[in-house]
Amino acid sequence: MRIGFGYDSHRLVEGRKLILGGVEIPYEKGLLGHSDGDALTHAIIDAMLGAIGLGDIGKHFPDTDPAFKDADSIELLKQTVERVRGEGYEVEWVDSTVVIEEPKLAPYIEKMREKLAVLDIRPGDISVKAKRNEGMGFIGRGEGVAAFAVCQLRKIEPAL
Repeated sequence: MRIGFGYDSHRLVEGRKLILGGVEIPYEKGLLGHSDGDALTHAIIDAMLGAIGLGDIGKHFPDTDPAFKDADSIELLKQTVERVRGEGYEVEWVDSTVVIEEPKLAPYIEKMREKLAVLDIRPGDISVKAKRNEGMGFIGRGEGVAAFAVCQLRKIEPAL
């Protein structure tokens, strides 16, 4: 078994879509990033890569590479699942938290869990929680979003 921790944050800006956990959420601002800016999915990717000792998302999907401009982060997550498998592991469980002042994410959490199930686990094995920062800091002022994730990997048993 391996455990990894991930973190990501992005600015909220006008003229971008707000995508979290692969779900587009109606809002007047979206997340600024080289890809689609999906901080939740990025935090999960970082947790997975950390669990197998392969660095972070920037090492594998650098923001200097035009191939990842406006990339769908769920596709990057699928590629990360394959890297994890290549190292002989599979995802067993994910726990994550998005910190955002607004909009409220509760109506979208189940859909996020379904989209994140590309991890080849049941949505019930993916926890997504949403928290506010109670007006404090860059998140509380509505300037950005942060996401945290922990994942547990298990060693793939060889077929008999």
